[in-house]
Amino acid sequence: MRLESFVRGRWIAPGQELAEIRSAVTGDVVAEVAGGGLDMGEVLAYARQVGGPNLRRLTFHQRAELLKRLALHLTERKEQLYKLSYQTGTTRSDNFIDVDGGIGTLFVYASKGRRELPNATFLLDGNVESLSKGGTFVGQHVMSSLHGVAVHINAFNFPCWGMLEKLAPAILAGVPVVTKPATITSYVAHALVRMIDESRILPDGALQCIVGPTGDLFDHLTCQDVVSFTGSADTAQKLQRHPVIARESVRFIAERDSLNAAILAPDAGPGTPEFDLFIKEVAKEMTVKAGQKCTAIRRAIAPNAHVPAVIEALRERLSKVTVGHPELESVRMGPVVGLGQRRDVLAQVAKLRAEADIVVGDPENFTVEGADRERGAFIPPLLLHCPDPIRAVSVHSVEAFGPVCTVMGYDGLDQAVTLANRGDGSLVASLYTYDAATAADLVFGVGAFHGRLVLIDRDCGREQTGHGSPMPHMVHGGPGRAGGGEELGGMRGVHHYMQRTALQGSPAMLSRVTQSWIKGAPAIQKDRHPFRYHFEDLEIGQTFVSRERTVTLEDIEHFAHFTGDTFYAHMSEEATKDHPFFPGRVAHGYLLLSFAAGLFVDPDPGPVLANYGLDSLRFIKPVQPGETIKVRLTVKAKSPRNAQYGEVRWDVEIMTDKGETVATYELLTMNAVKP
Repeated sequence: MRLESFVRGRWIAPGQELAEIRSAVTGDVVAEVAGGGLDMGEVLAYARQVGGPNLRRLTFHQRAELLKRLALHLTERKEQLYKLSYQTGTTRSDNFIDVDGGIGTLFVYASKGRRELPNATFLLDGNVESLSKGGTFVGQHVMSSLHGVAVHINAFNFPCWGMLEKLAPAILAGVPVVTKPATITSYVAHALVRMIDESRILPDGALQCIVGPTGDLFDHLTCQDVVSFTGSADTAQKLQRHPVIARESVRFIAERDSLNAAILAPDAGPGTPEFDLFIKEVAKEMTVKAGQKCTAIRRAIAPNAHVPAVIEALRERLSKVTVGHPELESVRMGPVVGLGQRRDVLAQVAKLRAEADIVVGDPENFTVEGADRERGAFIPPLLLHCPDPIRAVSVHSVEAFGPVCTVMGYDGLDQAVTLANRGDGSLVASLYTYDAATAADLVFGVGAFHGRLVLIDRDCGREQTGHGSPMPHMVHGGPGRAGGGEELGGMRGVHHYMQRTALQGSPAMLSRVTQSWIKGAPAIQKDRHPFRYHFEDLEIGQTFVSRERTVTLEDIEHFAHFTGDTFYAHMSEEATKDHPFFPGRVAHGYLLLSFAAGLFVDPDPGPVLANYGLDSLRFIKPVQPGETIKVRLTVKAKSPRNAQYGEVRWDVEIMTDKGETVATYELLTMNAVKP
């Protein structure tokens, strides 16, 4: 197939000078690609002028719905991607990680967008800050979508997941994407983009795809753009040094190669579940995707006393790995992505052999099932052993991006920490121990050098997702050599594509601008109880002040015996003498909440469908028997949910009849929309 770029809403045929892309399995040509002919300034302009406005006019919930629909659409067509991906050297289980993993990321961000973000186009960030003595000048941080483009430059090893895990948070944030897949597997990414285009789910300009060289793309970047790169450290450094990146302060997120470690603790010796999990994970990370994962285990760090057992156990496990044509059910590991990659891996292994010996595998003599070993880019799993890792250099700095791992020993946890951190920053390390004190020492010893730590033991062994599996809920990235960036991480990934702005002004003005009531802003009094208003008729700032109720000793004792909460502060005057908080017997906090509900709830059927929770509860002042309370209830914010109802967030303050604040919280109700 001849691969085309998808830009400015249409597919652009390649030029005449074509480069061949060959199958990793057979060496046959599977696609042709050509660069040139694209005006990169126009590509970015289309994203900014068409894609950006189309996305920004949608709310977070509407964008989340796009992601869900897209995930469902791709799920129905994933077998096409599986079939095509075999030519990259991946087995069906490898493709599950890439294809289903990418689609799963869309589902996760769609779900989190609906659950964790408002049905609005901007975010409130943090609490209101008081900036003046009289309360007439306050501050509030907000986050809004950048008015630029998310330029995503992806690696060859995950043509589907790599694209979709970047796409999901950018689209949810309201920023259009220009994606650039790695050329050698671009035919899979090309098919994925065609599916997305044919679905017509994303609005015009939300996604463009450049196949082949990017030309002068970086020359047209601005301060509103974001570059997210996955690939080698050398390429990342070249891109990050581009003069426009520095001049325009373009946000640059890098996820680079890293020498990730698996650490076997002293207590996890042979015969323990943790030892078996360590062996299983190291072998898996060597062979999944033929070791071509930025998160793969490159250094297996074990106590010196356990090193012989580790090598022997890995030898036994790796001997059962069948290398060959990835479409065969009997094959556990396919080739690396191409002959050039095989040459590079073997060249890096040669450097490692200056400090380590190959103890499992022979790159010159191994069996390949169902394929020609010379035409395909096959390498067997290669396990090395470094006898002196403290003085070694290459094993901590050279990455063979294939089915390669080096075992090294340590004496004492301090030395294990030192070895793990010699990688100068990595994406992930996994720790195998059942001893909590050991786990804590390792976590806080290596944490500053790693973006993610996985503590694997017998309790989570059956359900843990693995050393090398980034989850969309958690940060993916790492310091130092790993690039210093962060992708994914739930809403953290969305925030990369938004600008945080500090707003300062009067409570009244900021309430109107942010559509969220701030204490000190005018309260709107109406004749009817606010619970009698439908969702669309409620106004931000609409307030109800209840009648008063006096709390009696009989109330407190009845509540205590009825609920079983006979805490001494409610039952004994003697026990509260000289207490730092209580002046004597006091009412239960939850009794006050119950009384508050009785004071502000309108009991008749009406637009309020349900109370589904409260946030930010704080008890400020204890209430003694004989004191009188009342409640202020104010509409703080509104968020439509669907055609039938919306969420109303109420600011609630329980006060004494003297005006002292007793408790504050935010009440959440679902209110009906007018039929």
